[in-house]
Amino acid sequence: MKRILYKNLLDWKRDSNRKPLLLQGARQVGKTYLINEFGNTEYAHFVYLNFEQSPGLSTFFKGDLTPSVIIENLGLYLGQAIQAENTLIFFDEIQSNPEVLTSLKYFRELAPDYHIIAAGSLLGVSMGKKSSFPVGKVNFMMMYPLTFSEYLVAFGEELLENKLNTMNVSEHLPEVLHQKLIALYKMYLYLGGMPEVLQNYLDNKDVAKARAIQEEILQAYTRDFSKYTDKSQAIKTAELWKSIPAQLARERKKFKYSNVRSGARAFTYEQTIEWLKSAGLINLAYQISTPKIPLSGYADHSKFKVFMLDSGLLGAMLKLTSAIILEPTALFSEYNGAFIENFVASELVASGYNELFYWASKSEAEVDFIVQNGASIYPLEVKSGLSKNKKSLVSYHEKYNPKLLFRCSPRNFTRDGNFINLPLYAAFLMKKQL
Repeated sequence: MKRILYKNLLDWKRDSNRKPLLLQGARQVGKTYLINEFGNTEYAHFVYLNFEQSPGLSTFFKGDLTPSVIIENLGLYLGQAIQAENTLIFFDEIQSNPEVLTSLKYFRELAPDYHIIAAGSLLGVSMGKKSSFPVGKVNFMMMYPLTFSEYLVAFGEELLENKLNTMNVSEHLPEVLHQKLIALYKMYLYLGGMPEVLQNYLDNKDVAKARAIQEEILQAYTRDFSKYTDKSQAIKTAELWKSIPAQLARERKKFKYSNVRSGARAFTYEQTIEWLKSAGLINLAYQISTPKIPLSGYADHSKFKVFMLDSGLLGAMLKLTSAIILEPTALFSEYNGAFIENFVASELVASGYNELFYWASKSEAEVDFIVQNGASIYPLEVKSGLSKNKKSLVSYHEKYNPKLLFRCSPRNFTRDGNFINLPLYAAFLMKKQL
């Protein structure tokens, strides 16, 4: 499957100031597959080392971390000399090996000619714990489940994907194309963007098999809670994780600790929230009452929403049946629009908005996302239905007079003065418009 990140990897390879690369992302978003494809396609030689599959590899990183020593020992282990020229070295599943992380510092300082990528399913968690992290000595990339744009390409709709990427938002799509995209989008909401799920559906066209894989992925995440945390923390992580769908199903979707466990308070679960975020399993959107730059400086970190990394996994946790795909708009409004708001959050994060925010006023008006682009701030409202009601956007506009107002809804592309409606499937275009 083609991934947008492939181009970023090519840019990294060609960068004269290239550093060892840390590729982060949740388990099973496709990191290993992508780097294997990249290494075998773009380099004459590709060295793949999996520290979970072959735990004995860790012994090469005990004691002396001089790159020449490590490279010589790895060459002896593999039975072939490892040359810097036109070779990619991939350290995979390094989350439990802080010494491998530390070694990247010395590769940068003493052996910068080597092309090295390191990845791990819980690398963000590992980095948060270790003081030996090579600050300033590595490049970073984050990988997510397939976006809707990538999904279109994977499902043979590259012409449609290209059309969307070149759309003038002031023009309607022909209605037949709009309805085709809505149908594809509904299927995406159900399947989500996990590569194994999508590949299985492409091969078998069986939603039951796709759902079984989603459930296996969820089980793997739950096992990670126990494997990489102590028993007490694992229980709290599982409790909070299981509460997320119900939290999103609430009308206003603001996270409540008491919905995880009766009487719970923030201090009980703050570490858990951070663990899930570092593991790439959730995205957070913080409330702001005043949209000023920087948004993070005006965020109330005690008020936030928690979104899951993937709409398909959200549906699997909610036991959503495939019959809903056939309904005209039911999936959009199901659980108070949880799927579409979760989807838009994922698309914004994948397009580069690493921090999410929403606006709420005392008069109960609320705008689902507030986006900072350069020196400007823009509101984005998410609608599950065809209603043209813009009460919250109008309230925001009257207070702050932004240059543009955005809404994502099932409607076709529309522009009316400074108001832009993006179809739900085109949420990723907001960043391009700005």
